[in-house]
Amino acid sequence: MAFTEALALIALACLFVPLAKRLNLGTVIGYLVAGVAAGLALNLSFSDHPEELLHFAEFGVVLFLFVIGLEFRPRRLWELRGTIFGRGLVQVLVCGAVIGGAAFAFGLHWRAALIVGLGLALSSTALVMREIDENGERRTPFGETAIAVLLFEDLAIVPLLLLVTLIAPTGEDMTLGGNVVAVAIGIAAIAFLILVGRYALNPMFRVIARTRTPELMTAASLGVVIFAALVMALAGLSYAMGAFIAGVMLADSAFRHEVEADIEPFRGLFLGLFFIAVGLSLDLGAVAANWLLILVAVPVLMALKGLAIYGVSRAFGTPHRLALRISMAMAQHGEFGFVLFAAAASALILDPETSSVVVSIVTLSMALSSQSDRVFRRLVGAAPREELEEDYSDAGGSVLVVGFGRVGQVAAQPLVAEGIAVTFLDHDADRVREAQRFGRRVHFGDGRRREVLQAAGAAEARAIVIATDDPETTLAIARLAAREFPGARLIVRAFDRIHAVRLLNEAVDGIVRETFASALEIGAEGLRSLGYSEVESQRVVEDIRLRDEMRLQEQVTLARGQTDRTDIVAAIAPQPLVQRRDEA
Repeated sequence: MAFTEALALIALACLFVPLAKRLNLGTVIGYLVAGVAAGLALNLSFSDHPEELLHFAEFGVVLFLFVIGLEFRPRRLWELRGTIFGRGLVQVLVCGAVIGGAAFAFGLHWRAALIVGLGLALSSTALVMREIDENGERRTPFGETAIAVLLFEDLAIVPLLLLVTLIAPTGEDMTLGGNVVAVAIGIAAIAFLILVGRYALNPMFRVIARTRTPELMTAASLGVVIFAALVMALAGLSYAMGAFIAGVMLADSAFRHEVEADIEPFRGLFLGLFFIAVGLSLDLGAVAANWLLILVAVPVLMALKGLAIYGVSRAFGTPHRLALRISMAMAQHGEFGFVLFAAAASALILDPETSSVVVSIVTLSMALSSQSDRVFRRLVGAAPREELEEDYSDAGGSVLVVGFGRVGQVAAQPLVAEGIAVTFLDHDADRVREAQRFGRRVHFGDGRRREVLQAAGAAEARAIVIATDDPETTLAIARLAAREFPGARLIVRAFDRIHAVRLLNEAVDGIVRETFASALEIGAEGLRSLGYSEVESQRVVEDIRLRDEMRLQEQVTLARGQTDRTDIVAAIAPQPLVQRRDEA
């Protein structure tokens, strides 16, 4: 029966997650909808008590915090201590005061309003971290600030649960001595984990690595996470905090990347199960009875929280654009709210109906949160490109190289080695500054502008090498250079075959496809590894090169007059290039 239920959840996830991705709603919405569908359509063993599945699936959040810890070396964590414990504390208190004040004004008892305010002040670690990961922004100002605040919020769940016990109408009285003992136990547990991580983990992984048994390394990685989580739970702290500490202790380890690769599949599966459990735990009866209240409360509370986060960010000196990004990314309410509200309901601070309503608000805010990045980009547009003042008085080499990225740097080396005067032009301010550190003069400017190319010496150059990264930018510069500076020979980096066809249609002859030559060399190396001589392998490669060049010219003719990539693909008929030797 358990296998059947697991299969049902997998089937629902496989149905709704791709659908949500196709609609550009994000995977989280798909998992949430799968959970709601499971609650409506299936009679599962945990349907009556979905909090049990939710508690089990929180292991995904635990694994998530472990992976985050792997990215934070202790030294870097120490550098962020001010952001974690300063800004994080202020943000939780301000958001809690704003939302709690609104709840109190709505008519909730002060105890309930306090817990609701602080619970809704917490953001979703899973959602915000997924957005940061998908955009590759862990080491950006946005990513580091958001992660630091999220870490404080994860730590804050411990004192918040203690607060529930202190203000509960029927709760046990906590003495000062009891509080001191609890704090001391927590500090001792953290110190114990640090000592284990420092002196035991690396030797353990070295022993396991010598066995050359991949599954044992995977089991050990999971075991480390579970061990750290259990130690912190025994000390009365959160599982996630233990996992994070274990990750930090392994951040400087030589086994960090292998451990992360072992954990990654489990992290993804358990996070998906967590979101399914959130959807399953949604009390649809309470939602139906209070649908208007929830419909109004979700956007209002997210707006209040977003404004509070924006105000805190600006108070800490964050620029407007970054503060707006942080406020929109963290405006949703988080998964730790489920834990806090469940504890508050058990302590009779929240009545069952209020608990269901705030859980619904958290769930729906998490559903809306997946669109925060899209809304932000539509509101503010693309980030403004930094501009630098440029002096072109020393420009005017025999060759002008536009684009000083990975291709432009290598392409210029033979020219520089022969003492040929080369002028470099790039539109990335950071790249220009980085080149200066290595003693290379790169002029700042947009190669799509005629006056910039003119100032950089395009009119006097014998050759113009266009090696920019973006295909559309490359095409625009090639068109401009071919039209305005016909005396210079153009040598243009083509992104792929379709891009090459588009460039050739613009009468640009000097096309070099960026991966074609290297791919043929790999093929030639493969032939040599099978016993072909150098002459034989080069003969085969040269034959393919010539036939491909003929085919490319035919495709240029077929796609004549077409400018859109889709139209070019439709115009050129795909055809196998290589025949077997006997067929030839």
